[in-house]
Amino acid sequence: MPDETEAPIEDRDLALIEEARNAPEGDLRAFERLIQQYQKRILADCRHMTRDEGISEDLAQEVFVKAYFGLSRFEGRSSFRHWLQRIKVHHCLNYLKKQEGKRGVAIDEGAEETHGELRVAPTADRNLESMNQRLRISGVLDSMPATLRLPLIMRDMDELSYEDIASALGIGLSAAKMRIKRAREEFRRRYEGAAVMVKGHG
Repeated sequence: MPDETEAPIEDRDLALIEEARNAPEGDLRAFERLIQQYQKRILADCRHMTRDEGISEDLAQEVFVKAYFGLSRFEGRSSFRHWLQRIKVHHCLNYLKKQEGKRGVAIDEGAEETHGELRVAPTADRNLESMNQRLRISGVLDSMPATLRLPLIMRDMDELSYEDIASALGIGLSAAKMRIKRAREEFRRRYEGAAVMVKGHG
């Protein structure tokens, strides 16, 4: 029998999903193994989306709870990772919408508001080995308005389609594309500015 660690991630996920679905009530071992590889990413994304270190862990945990109880509805039309990320996006957006009235979080303004692509040469994920770069990317994301930060995270970190992003944000497809384009330009501008500042202090 081949070592399951050698199998492609999606195949391993599907095997664990089937195992989790068939597990006796209360037996979470297969599900815990399933989400283990996504925990850090989901937690980081929750923090990037909300800019709230204190609530991000709770939100990530709630995402996994939703995934567990929704596992029977997973049809395999997309990867488990993308399915999980869509749950996270909707959950974080719902949280932010509830906070709008409390602290003025604007997440649904029109695309015309005045306010580097996240895949910095060529993707953010590939370049996060450096702690300095990770901190810089995080700092730049935190400095961006929600109207630009959220669609950028959804597209370049979660790899959601433009259609999914437009639907999640309640905006038109062309507005979503425009917002992501502007977000990438703004991210690149701020990222390069942060790099210059780091060199200046080096």
